[in-house]
Amino acid sequence: MIFSMIAIPVLIIFVTLIALVAPKRYVMKRFRRAISWYGKGMALVPFPFVRVRYEDHSKGNSQGPYIFVSNHRSASDAFLMSVLPHEAIQVVNIWPFRIPVLGFFARFAGYLNIRVMDHELFLEKAAKLLDDKVSIIFFPEGTRSGGREMGSFHGSAFRLALQTNASIVPICITGNENMPPKGSWLMKPGTIKIRRLPAIQPQDYKGANVFTLKNRVREIMGRELDSMEGAA
Repeated sequence: MIFSMIAIPVLIIFVTLIALVAPKRYVMKRFRRAISWYGKGMALVPFPFVRVRYEDHSKGNSQGPYIFVSNHRSASDAFLMSVLPHEAIQVVNIWPFRIPVLGFFARFAGYLNIRVMDHELFLEKAAKLLDDKVSIIFFPEGTRSGGREMGSFHGSAFRLALQTNASIVPICITGNENMPPKGSWLMKPGTIKIRRLPAIQPQDYKGANVFTLKNRVREIMGRELDSMEGAA
């Protein structure tokens, strides 16, 4: 709370000053980067009791923008996406928009509320963001699992990929299922690992449908999570 009380006004002033002299597209880019800075700060607050380790296994094998697909174990996942060095927005449920101040930031930044948007409108807005070189982050389980077992995937991310021919980048997160435990704000010491996998490019999923594509990506992520946790 103390960090937020300091960081949020500073970020508001920073973006407001830029908005006075810069075009809207540049302002939006800086605003989304400011949100990422805030996320990085939130991830650093519990250091050294909680450490975050990011591994990039992408090998630079494709150009963005990307559709990022991450497993979802903890409320901290949204903040952890700040490790990605891209202009990006997140696809979220209703509750982030209800958080005072942060909900306004998310709405202004163009975060997509998949629960209240018409399906066609959602695809239209998401496709426009990709056209503007803005990556989109999905948590296709829809809600946090609260444990190590990954839930079933919803199809929106993969339907968007098939429609736009965007590269899909799996993100695997381990170690934060109890940071904090579901229903609590109490952080426990430990190490969170975030691993970015190689992009699945359009030619790699040519001819797939939503069902086969989402299950293929889920299997890739499941194997990687097993590997990460076996090496822990």
